[in-house]
Amino acid sequence: MDSPHGAAVTAEGLGLKGPRGWTFRSVSIDAAPGSLVAIEGPSGTGRTCLLLALSGRMRPTEGHAEVAALQLPRKMAAVRRISALGPVPGVSDLDPALTVAEHLRERALLQRRFDASLRALLRPRAERAAEAQGRIDRALDAAGLDLAALPKQGRTAVRDLERLEELRLSVALALIGRPRLLAVDDADLKLSDAERAEAWALLRSIADGGTTVLAVCSQAPEGTTVVRTTAVQGAPAFAASVAPGDEAEAAQADTTAEAALTEAEPASEADPAPRPEPASDSDSGGKPESDSDADSDTDSRPGSGSRRASGSATDIRTNEEGAADALAETGRA
Repeated sequence: MDSPHGAAVTAEGLGLKGPRGWTFRSVSIDAAPGSLVAIEGPSGTGRTCLLLALSGRMRPTEGHAEVAALQLPRKMAAVRRISALGPVPGVSDLDPALTVAEHLRERALLQRRFDASLRALLRPRAERAAEAQGRIDRALDAAGLDLAALPKQGRTAVRDLERLEELRLSVALALIGRPRLLAVDDADLKLSDAERAEAWALLRSIADGGTTVLAVCSQAPEGTTVVRTTAVQGAPAFAASVAPGDEAEAAQADTTAEAALTEAEPASEADPAPRPEPASDSDSGGKPESDSDADSDTDSRPGSGSRRASGSATDIRTNEEGAADALAETGRA
């Protein structure tokens, strides 16, 4: 099967304001299809929220962006259909009690159930099983995860995986849906120098295969399109660079945010902070996406990340957006 064609990602003046101030602001990106884009910066500077906004899972409040010529925030549901989440803590966590094989089977089942055509669902069971196994094998190969090398092979529980193995599994699960855009959070977290090099080699190989990759990190490698995040006087601010590997000529677009989200104290019970408005593809501001655009507000792509909580695409979307709203409200990005 042909490799997925990557999605071009562009943004200008993109910003997201939460209940306690700006999470990120003045973000500009211009990445070609099949690019490896590193969102670089310290924890607490809005990196995860930017990642979720560009993958259609968090609604920006100013500026505009396009993913594969789909406008954000107007076409958020459509962007979700062509994108997938790798590891994003609090949004697409793996279930530590499940085995590697169970995660893979569940994702392939969800993919077939919610993303396949009616004709595909009516094919003989053996043919459908073979097609699902083929997707799993291709995803494992692309993620560089060898089940035979694991302690108990496919029966290895997620809690027993090393950090790099867990990253590879999350990426493999996302690739089962053959997305055009892959979003990965904390790509270099808790990795040794050698493991970090392996992780970036993995993400680069996926980008070389045709899938655009967005990866949050603390330090971007050379040769990547970089979006830098910095904390200015305790408030999130962004500087975007669109020239791969050329830090000296990176165009700076730092903007001091109105209020710091990092280290913010929770609101008192007497004055609770309002929750961010649920993501919607409607320009009316408060209405959910219509059924004609992306099957209502359902993220039918299991590649966008799920847990075993439900098994329905609607609940997957609910879990993702609930976690995304929590990130915006607490500033854990």
